[in-house]
Amino acid sequence: MITTDILIIGAGPTGLFAVFEAGLLKLKCHIIDALPQQGGQLAELYPKKPIFDIPGYPSVMAGDLVGNLMEQIKQFQPGFTLNERAETIDKQEDGTFIVTTNKGTEHHAKAVAIAGGLGSFEPRKPLIEEIAFYEDKGVEYFVKDPELFRDKKVVIAGGGDSALDWSVFLADVASEVTLVHRRNEFRGALDSVEKVQELKQLGKINLITPAEITGIRGTERVEALDLQHDGGHRTIETDYFIPLFGLTPKLGPIANWGLEIEKNAIKVNNALDYQTNIEGVYAIGDVNTYPGKLKLILCGFHEATLMCQSVFNKLNPGKKYVLKYTTVSGVDGFDGTRKQAEKQVVKAIG
Repeated sequence: MITTDILIIGAGPTGLFAVFEAGLLKLKCHIIDALPQQGGQLAELYPKKPIFDIPGYPSVMAGDLVGNLMEQIKQFQPGFTLNERAETIDKQEDGTFIVTTNKGTEHHAKAVAIAGGLGSFEPRKPLIEEIAFYEDKGVEYFVKDPELFRDKKVVIAGGGDSALDWSVFLADVASEVTLVHRRNEFRGALDSVEKVQELKQLGKINLITPAEITGIRGTERVEALDLQHDGGHRTIETDYFIPLFGLTPKLGPIANWGLEIEKNAIKVNNALDYQTNIEGVYAIGDVNTYPGKLKLILCGFHEATLMCQSVFNKLNPGKKYVLKYTTVSGVDGFDGTRKQAEKQVVKAIG
């Protein structure tokens, strides 16, 4: 049986950063994830997608962010159970938990932090009868490697951030990018909409609205798409069709753990520490919900930090912990010992 202080379910960015915050408090972490590698959606769905809202990084590739987080937590030596799904949870008489995976691996933890992002997920597929035949034959629901589309004709359908961002990114990769949306208005960030409009004016993106893809043509793979536009029908040639209509999230077995669920998300107490209705079980990142919730990586980092503080206080009742900036307290393995860092600061301020 694997034993740890905090068992984190989900190896996405929020779960990985929780390891760092726990490590600063001398708390040991172990992570379970159903995917075969760390990184969650960032690694599985869009490792080459640029992310623009991480502090200190004007732009960072999703895969690079995962790599940086893994490097950051390496000093704390977390354990990983990958390619296994957390199946059941049993609370013990002493308040600890045993979490068992679908492969029978048991984990004994003093606290559990669910950081499962959207949970298990599948893409929302357009209602095109023959689309299943063309999957992996020109129909791609995710952009894992933009080089696949190098010098190819690409049609993207959708009106959210993913559709807008990938249209902008692939404009410098593909030979031709066409963005199709059923409305004239987009749901994505205003800045992304403006970039698409600018690239349209420069002739680097074909923008077709309001329009909808109605059929796919091709003998062995995608060769062209039928679409309805302005009350008429037209056909456009393409090598790839990328429908980006979002994901259908599912909590999976976690939904049966007795947690309070609202709209497929776990309700938490955001006024304190992001704890669920089960004492000792927390939910952080996109998997949780509370008034004013924003599904941003930055918010997940904040929630992970407060969760770790709460676990420290529960495991060390009466022990006073003075929170210090890491620039003062130091981080072992980065800039020497804490004492050395503190001496440098004292010397600097005189």
